[in-house]
Amino acid sequence: MKPRVIEETDCGSYVRRYIELPLEVDFWQPALLLEPKTQGRKAAVIAWASTSPDWRKPEDWWGRWLAEQGFVVLTSWAHIRSYRDGTSFQNGVSEKVYDRFGRWAGLSRMVWDVRQQARFLAGLRIVDRGRIGFMGSSLSAKTALYVAPFAPEVSAVVSIDPHVPLWDGGTNYEAPWYLDADRKFDDIRTPEKTVRSLLRGHDHDELLMMAAPKPVLIIGGNDKKHSDGPSTLPLIEKAAVEYRRRNAGERLQFHLLDTGHTPVHPKIDPLWQAFLPQFLRGTGRNSR
Repeated sequence: MKPRVIEETDCGSYVRRYIELPLEVDFWQPALLLEPKTQGRKAAVIAWASTSPDWRKPEDWWGRWLAEQGFVVLTSWAHIRSYRDGTSFQNGVSEKVYDRFGRWAGLSRMVWDVRQQARFLAGLRIVDRGRIGFMGSSLSAKTALYVAPFAPEVSAVVSIDPHVPLWDGGTNYEAPWYLDADRKFDDIRTPEKTVRSLLRGHDHDELLMMAAPKPVLIIGGNDKKHSDGPSTLPLIEKAAVEYRRRNAGERLQFHLLDTGHTPVHPKIDPLWQAFLPQFLRGTGRNSR
């Protein structure tokens, strides 16, 4: 994957490159590539924006700190923010994906994009392909939950306030741009012929079990809407059984805070700043 380099800036301890990645033959995704000036192969982190800001904001949230610590960072965002013909989650982005790829839910496409970005990073001489992480907040924190089990190129995941529970009414996984839960497909033989009918009886503890023993950090903000709170704890506890069975109990971490639905906070930052060096650079216990 060869990017277009639009602009390059010297930021002192690292170089910022504004690039565009060819995620499809004729679709280019904007991104920032932050390359530390230190020598040797480095761990890397893909850092996605959430719903409101654009693909550059994760540099301010997390990327600058990571680059200054010697991580290569790629900041980007989900396709549902800006796709073909000016579509987004607000005006039919899921239909564009269906037209081009068939039955491919929005979260499936997001994981595919992350995998492509990880492969791009793995192709850089300065990146250790076995030490690539992903982190996101809100929208991209949901992506992180699916990246954990379904993106083998990613070795560790940070998910900041994704709202893990699928069905407790505090989130919107059923939306067309995520799981499209109420769409009917005639060739799916279920009573209602919808994705929702296939998901009954399942929840995201199963995703986390599938991810084991991959290191996963989930931080809950305990806000009243679209936020992880006490209802998340039973799902984490179920998944933790599988992590412990694999002798990897410390690799699944959940912290329930009172920070609200935000990507950065004095209580949030120390958690991922300890987790990513531990599991991507081996500077702590139980590292890879």
